[in-house]
Amino acid sequence: MPRTISLRQALDHAGYYPELVSDVLDVAIGGEEVVAHLVHPETTFDTEVRRHVTALVLTPTRLIMAHVDDHPADHDNPVASASATTEAVPLRAVHTVALTHVVGAPERHRTGAVPTELTLAVGWGGVQRVDLEPATCGDPQCDADHGLTGAISPDDVVVRVSAQAEGRDAVRGAVVFARALSAATAR
Repeated sequence: MPRTISLRQALDHAGYYPELVSDVLDVAIGGEEVVAHLVHPETTFDTEVRRHVTALVLTPTRLIMAHVDDHPADHDNPVASASATTEAVPLRAVHTVALTHVVGAPERHRTGAVPTELTLAVGWGGVQRVDLEPATCGDPQCDADHGLTGAISPDDVVVRVSAQAEGRDAVRGAVVFARALSAATAR
């Protein structure tokens, strides 16, 4: 089955404005071949239910991200809307592909087994997260202000896929995409 068909099938399966996501991806892909893809729908619950989808598409030269969010109707906007953002990053600009594999009962893990969860973090320097905390000197009696210490971490795109939430096939698909992306950025 051609990869572009499987991308469209993944968008349809996600069920989150597949026509809209397909249209914005089509513009961003610009006719390039789709090498691999990962479509990740997510629902969050805060004061209301919000849906969004992140689609990652690997072409021979770029990593393309599409992110679509709901905007419910409110007092100022009487009609619900959605915003769809795409970003295309040249593969040569990708600095990091970090993968966190979560496995249950690691002593029983077998080669090739699908993890229970996979977190994929890709960094190219577009967005960075700063985590700060008060600096200390190690003296428990000291009450001096030692300023702050912290870490800067790339935070361009992070996708977490869980077998419990999305199913084992979704995690398996995320592993396939991560493998293709890792190979493409190693060149």
